[in-house]
Amino acid sequence: MMREQWHMLYNTAAAFLSYNTSIRKGLHVCFNTYDFFPQIINFYMNMLMERSKEKGLPSVHAFNTFFFTKLKTAGYQAVKRWTKKVDVFSADILLVPIHLGVHWCLAVVDFRKKSITYYDSMGGMNTEACRILLQYLKQESIDKKRKEFDTNGWQLCSKKSQEIPQQMNGSDCGMFACKYADCITKDRPINFTQQHMPYFRKRMVWEILHRKLL
Repeated sequence: MMREQWHMLYNTAAAFLSYNTSIRKGLHVCFNTYDFFPQIINFYMNMLMERSKEKGLPSVHAFNTFFFTKLKTAGYQAVKRWTKKVDVFSADILLVPIHLGVHWCLAVVDFRKKSITYYDSMGGMNTEACRILLQYLKQESIDKKRKEFDTNGWQLCSKKSQEIPQQMNGSDCGMFACKYADCITKDRPINFTQQHMPYFRKRMVWEILHRKLL
């Protein structure tokens, strides 16, 4: 797609989403820079949840980008009302975007595999995040289900750099986190590379414009 044509698509998307200033700004950032607004990640995660309703796909619940930071800094009591109308235990997969200052990562709870896995496009390890999420599940079960959460057989791990695609710059972490989530929620291998990022950015604007994942 020629750059001029792409700018036309971006402008159309921005106009279509003019009611939501944060999303519109996020689209501008997604295309014109290498940063990601939390609102863009939230919008994309919501589309992943919607897609998970399709037959043959694992059911998905995605937490807000502010969830993990709040949980880590303020504890369970600060976030327990966030799932007042949601049964997280009914999902196959929980997606947890994690923001580390200027870097986006992803944690995934898979109830089918009894696993909590951390994905970092810069190779970071974060066992603490996995432990925090396991503790969250224990507290959530007591609060919402009135029963202990059985942690027997659960595994916590961080993916090593050689196990998942890694970014070759300091700015594509948000897109990597989103595409990890995209592959995982389709039960497909994570096999993209840094070279796919320009295309993925353009594709994401199209998906947000049409509110449909390709």
